[in-house]
Amino acid sequence: MVNSRSLEDLDPMVKDLAKQLISACLGQNIDLLITSTYRDFECQTVLYQKGRQTPGVIVTNARAGESFHNYRLALDFCPLEDGKCAWNDSAAFTRVGVLAEGLGMQWAGRWMGALRELAHVQWTGGLTIQDLQNGKRP
Repeated sequence: MVNSRSLEDLDPMVKDLAKQLISACLGQNIDLLITSTYRDFECQTVLYQKGRQTPGVIVTNARAGESFHNYRLALDFCPLEDGKCAWNDSAAFTRVGVLAEGLGMQWAGRWMGALRELAHVQWTGGLTIQDLQNGKRP
């Protein structure tokens, strides 16, 4: 089961965008921890089952093959305050999300009708999940 935090496991375009995001955050005095990049289908299934088939809170609506993480096009992050994840600081997540949008990424903090994920950004290259499932790549 793979749940990587390494930028090396991202699509080259997303890796470059992630580096730009980290740099932009540092320029705004935000220390950023990358918590997830590439996830294999097995890991995605385990996350999807949380709050459904296994104990815990629902953390994703994406089944295996339905997440941009599965195609190396997404990353999750947490802003750090005093060296610790600031999970409850929605303003800090919003600042990072806006910076990511400025780089051309989609920030899941703006999603409506779906599970809003303040800690998730993705770059689609104009492709949908169905495109990716059918083998298209950016």
